[in-house]
Amino acid sequence: MEEAVDVVAPWDGRRVPVTLLGGYLGAGKTTVINAVLARTDRPIAVLVNDVGAVNVDASLIRRRHGDTIELTDGCVCCSLSAGLAAAFDALRARTDPPDHVILELSGVADPARVAPWAGSDGFRLDGVVVLVDAEQFDERLDDPATSRSVRIQLDAADLLVMTKTDLVDETTRRHTIDRLDALAPGVPLLPVDDAVATAAFLDLGTRRPGGVAVTPQPGLFDAHVVDTRPVPAPILRAEFEELIDSLPATTLRAKGIAVTPDGTRLLAQVVGRRRLVTELPEAEHQDPTDLVVITSRA
Repeated sequence: MEEAVDVVAPWDGRRVPVTLLGGYLGAGKTTVINAVLARTDRPIAVLVNDVGAVNVDASLIRRRHGDTIELTDGCVCCSLSAGLAAAFDALRARTDPPDHVILELSGVADPARVAPWAGSDGFRLDGVVVLVDAEQFDERLDDPATSRSVRIQLDAADLLVMTKTDLVDETTRRHTIDRLDALAPGVPLLPVDDAVATAAFLDLGTRRPGGVAVTPQPGLFDAHVVDTRPVPAPILRAEFEELIDSLPATTLRAKGIAVTPDGTRLLAQVVGRRRLVTELPEAEHQDPTDLVVITSRA
């Protein structure tokens, strides 16, 4: 009988949140990623199909080697040319984990098929954000050559973000919102094309000073309401889950950490319709926080 081999988790058991960023070709994924890299002050990793397409400010680049760009703030932008397995293995090989991973999906990728990689050793799925090009949406959806890819992405989305709204009139914008509501019922929609705001939705989970749920800076969410809700300490898990379940349907993003009577830390994470409460391993323990909730005005 073979002796069992213990598997040692990377980073002493810490799990890095992974956000999948989808959307059909030309929806604006690279624009959002540039906004993420421009505003972050913590080490994140961005996995993209084409590093050359990410127009990073030269002053932020520490070095460029092969298919990888390393930035001065500790961020890294890597190409997926060698495949997902190689990309995640390369991240796991790093001594220090990134705070967050953003994986840009190809324009025709099925997010549901990629999502298991976000749950591999050392990582956990934070959510699936799909961009929708308001100008091209009807054409893409009604074209038999592209319709299936568009619908698959909508089905997998936890949060939808409408882009290119400056290129359409209000009638088209409203028509697109109504059609998305019918095709993806229950999936919250950010109907304002704002790459900076979208970037903030992606990296709200990073470990900025003060913990996992620091309120974003004023001005980023003019079309949204940012609220902090106190969480009793201690609180029973069932009560904490009830609090998360009671958040309004217009909730786009929420994060917070609670502590139970026995000292267990619980992380609440909401990305659109994805709502989870999970126990934090010892390596991720942080002090309890208020619950930061971002809801849409629309």
